[in-house]
Amino acid sequence: MSGTRDLGVSIVGVGETSFTRGDPRSATQLAVDAVRAALADAGLDGRDVDGFLLEGTGGPHDTPVDLVAAAIGAEERGFGLRLQKAGAGLVGAPAVAAAAIAAGLASTIVVYFGLSMSRASAGATGIHAADPVKAALEMPFGWHGQAVYFAGTARRYDHEFGGLTETLGGLAVSARAHAALTPGAIRTKPLSVDDYLAEAPVAEPLRRSDCCLINDGGVAYVLTSQERARDLRRPPVEVAGCAVASKHTTFSDYFTQAPDLLTTAAADSSRRAYAQAGIGPADVDLVEIYDCFTISLLLQLEDMGFAPKGGGGELVASGAVAPGGRRPVNTHGGLLAHSYMVGGSHVVEAVRQLRGERADAQVAGARVAAVAGLGIPDHATLVLTRP
Repeated sequence: MSGTRDLGVSIVGVGETSFTRGDPRSATQLAVDAVRAALADAGLDGRDVDGFLLEGTGGPHDTPVDLVAAAIGAEERGFGLRLQKAGAGLVGAPAVAAAAIAAGLASTIVVYFGLSMSRASAGATGIHAADPVKAALEMPFGWHGQAVYFAGTARRYDHEFGGLTETLGGLAVSARAHAALTPGAIRTKPLSVDDYLAEAPVAEPLRRSDCCLINDGGVAYVLTSQERARDLRRPPVEVAGCAVASKHTTFSDYFTQAPDLLTTAAADSSRRAYAQAGIGPADVDLVEIYDCFTISLLLQLEDMGFAPKGGGGELVASGAVAPGGRRPVNTHGGLLAHSYMVGGSHVVEAVRQLRGERADAQVAGARVAAVAGLGIPDHATLVLTRP
């Protein structure tokens, strides 16, 4: 597979903390622990790092570069950047890292994220209350929290194509099955279709198992040049393609004013990333997709070319996305069942799959993985390959 542009970087180490509610560590402490784990995985230490990329939103989730760099013993910090892509940042970061390394701004870059939801006084709805447009024009009319927003999208999908309950239930059941094979996953209790249908709605038509987890934790991965990667501890995983795209709207008005709720920016970012990597959807062995809700997972599956628009239900019903399927999706359980790390653990899982480290959950012969990060209105697609 020869891409149109060689990004020239590889992921050489990955790390995560445990994932819980009520972790006593701050977001920065969680991020530092994840970075240390990723460096140990790569056979490096803090003195080898001279670049940092973080997904950050401030407040109790703030993980400043200077604090993380000092904690790991980084002696030189020539490059540091906070990515404000709200779900797309951790997946799109390799494109920024590749540019920085090519420009000589850094040689080894850590991408990291720490989250302490237990310390967030406003909970999961705080991001909406902090947005003046949402606070003034949406929340007074019942638009509280992401479940309500995505429920509207789900209703529109069902109106256009039908069969949504069965499809979303299949995705929820699949996520739980993948999580059951993954050490450290949070939501591992088996889920049947009957169990799913018996759940009370959170925001119709979405049920509890349609919604992502909320937890504390940290995640990190390390990038360096392909040349240097060959000399490090782990088999390198090459960044074959990475692209970010955006819809022509804003976070403030996306869910109530966007003219098309059923097509995400994944349609554009995946096309660009595939072109960079010199592949198409049929070449992808496994997919790790940002699944804040089952409906967002379904939309991206279609937008990335794994099913036609409105045809995702047939793909799910065939068993293709489940463990042992022809194109398994979210092989660690995703945001729905593994952990909420805004896409970072999706990258980690893809790397581990391509390194052949996933034991009973290993996708046989995996050589190409696609990772998707959904922000609103942004999206990132990352294509990783095993050399």
